[in-house]
Amino acid sequence: MASPQPQHSKLLRVGIIQGDRILEERHVLREDITIGHDGKNTLILPPHDDRPAKFALFENRNNQYQLVFDDTMQGRIHQGTSDVDLTRLRKQGLAQERGPVYVLPLEDTARGKVEVGDITLFFQFIPPPETEKPQLPPGVKGGAWKTMDRVFFGILATSLLLHLAWGLFIVSAAPPPEPELSLDELEDRFVRAEIIPQKLLREEPVAEKPQPSSEDKPEKPTDKKDPEEAKPTTPRPTNQAEQRAELVKKVSSKGLLKILGASGDGSGGGAFADILGSGTGGNEIAEALAGAGGVGVATTESVAAGGPRGGGTGSVASIGEVGTRGGGNVDLGAKKEVAVVGRVKEAAPEVDSGDVDREALSRYIRARLKAIQGCYEKELKRNPSLKGKVVVRFTIKPSGRTSDIDIEENTLGNEAVGSCIRTVIRSWVFPFKPEDEVSVAYPFLLSPTG
Repeated sequence: MASPQPQHSKLLRVGIIQGDRILEERHVLREDITIGHDGKNTLILPPHDDRPAKFALFENRNNQYQLVFDDTMQGRIHQGTSDVDLTRLRKQGLAQERGPVYVLPLEDTARGKVEVGDITLFFQFIPPPETEKPQLPPGVKGGAWKTMDRVFFGILATSLLLHLAWGLFIVSAAPPPEPELSLDELEDRFVRAEIIPQKLLREEPVAEKPQPSSEDKPEKPTDKKDPEEAKPTTPRPTNQAEQRAELVKKVSSKGLLKILGASGDGSGGGAFADILGSGTGGNEIAEALAGAGGVGVATTESVAAGGPRGGGTGSVASIGEVGTRGGGNVDLGAKKEVAVVGRVKEAAPEVDSGDVDREALSRYIRARLKAIQGCYEKELKRNPSLKGKVVVRFTIKPSGRTSDIDIEENTLGNEAVGSCIRTVIRSWVFPFKPEDEVSVAYPFLLSPTG
């Protein structure tokens, strides 16, 4: 038998055969192979009384595998050019005896099988798989165009051209005209207004006027007196008679008494005599004014002694001598504005569809009755007896807005209230969104309070 050669690169292939099928197979390199029913073995065998839990069947020593077997194992090994069974190896001493087992070094061409009870194991040495993939020559490889999927590339190029053409068409086309939206179709927008306090204007310092020097100042006359001191002072009357005489002098030269006391043509009669006429005329005026208390009527007889008659001189009766009474402040009272308050009640609405919850509708409108009440109270100030019923019919759109607002019934007899209510309802946006337009008739009962 040829001497064993060390193995460096071949793998040891070991497997378990049952019948014609390979149940398990392992490829190892420079590792020991153990068999048994222990889970840590390389090949796990079914438990058996005659087999140990772990047995090293192949050992790697000095980079060479050797077969280890005992007296209970049978099999055949092909090594070199001859086949030999394990029994002959034991009897002829071809295997090295090591205690209860025998050791046989294996060549890189060795193969065979070992029977362990009812289990058959086979082994052989195989070359390791190639780590590098074979490279094709450049002439066979071809370029990028040959390896490309031409169908996919064609679809991709067509899609890019279509998208590019569509984009150019959109850019070059004129934008569509924007439709004018009505007030009911406008979306709700909320604007946040921030009021920035204006900064206080800084007071600019007033330029001081240059004060004239002592040389430029004009000399003040030393004899200048105050305006009050310059006015001539009139001595005040000391007693009541003098005060009355002074008052008569002031009154007689002003107003109506001056006209009545003057002489028109120098004949001495004057306007006062023309008004009073003869003694009978004065009496008639006295009779007409007899009911006026505290007023005395002057006649020509009453003023004959000292009154101005004709062109003569006389005295004029003072205001103090006229018997007036009841003088004082007249309190007309403070002007007060009476508050006019109206009451707005709601009745059961008429809803043409079941998509709208009547409770939610009433709850929404009930929270906005203040605006309806404001429309009513505006006209109630002009007509305090204004009261009646207003029925408004409107349509709720799927967007929640209202449209087709119309006053179906108005017993107030006042169109301004209905027009104001219609304006208020136009601004409502309901939280519920029906699938289709829903017509609603909502009544409001308006009456003054108190």
